[in-house]
Amino acid sequence: MGENLTAGSAAPARGNAAHRFPVSVKGVVLDPADRVLLLRNERDEWELPGGKLELGESPEACVAREILEEASWPVTIAAILDSWDYHIAPGADVLIVTYGCELTTDRPLRVSDEHAEAALFREPEVSGLRMPDGYKRSIAEWFSRRHRR
Repeated sequence: MGENLTAGSAAPARGNAAHRFPVSVKGVVLDPADRVLLLRNERDEWELPGGKLELGESPEACVAREILEEASWPVTIAAILDSWDYHIAPGADVLIVTYGCELTTDRPLRVSDEHAEAALFREPEVSGLRMPDGYKRSIAEWFSRRHRR
């Protein structure tokens, strides 16, 4: 049976029935030699450093925390770059939000146990890497903004 709505009334809340998926906040970090930091994950793909947003945590705090944990690099957050739905597999979707980050240290890169490898890539190398197009878009955008300065 249909629902009657009168002027000024709203449709019933369906928030609990909506599809839910995690939010992952990622950072594009360039080193002083103008290379982007990427990490190799368990799917043998390159990805940006970052991770899942925790309840009550701001996206900016999340990405700064994750980069410090995963690469031992402190950063400041400069600008939001992009957001997109990453369909990993059937029933596995993640909302990705990317930020451009400024490196605030000269300490060496150190990869955590979360990833198989960390590496630094020059801009022309990124297009040939095995990684989602959304990450490539975010990297290109941050290189573009940095070179306009």
